[in-house]
Amino acid sequence: MSQIPKPVPQPAPESLPYWEAARQHRLELPQCEDCNKHWFPPSRTCPHCLSTQFKWSQVSGRGKVFSFVIYDRIYRPAFTEDVPYVVALVELEEGPRILSNVIGIPPDDVRCDMAVTVVFDDVSDVTSVPKFKPL
Repeated sequence: MSQIPKPVPQPAPESLPYWEAARQHRLELPQCEDCNKHWFPPSRTCPHCLSTQFKWSQVSGRGKVFSFVIYDRIYRPAFTEDVPYVVALVELEEGPRILSNVIGIPPDDVRCDMAVTVVFDDVSDVTSVPKFKPL
């Protein structure tokens, strides 16, 4: 039996720079040119001050687990071999929170406030997904 493929992200126009940077194994987020804050998910307006003036800037990729769940049920057949796995809300040093996976550690060992750093999962020739591993 052939393996069922996992879904691949389908970027919205405003998130294309995020996914292009990820493909090159860099984590980049929009940064407001008026208030200097970063945000996620990408949008065309700063959620902090509503400015439309921003640039894309590389962030450290370091953060901490803010919250998480362990999936131990198969909701999509493509993830059968991954169960159990962790879906976490990671708070980056720069402030934004990103929903992703924590990998490289048994799911039962993941804790809130655990220090993590970004790694990239090359899911295809053109797509890399940011995930996090313990520091």
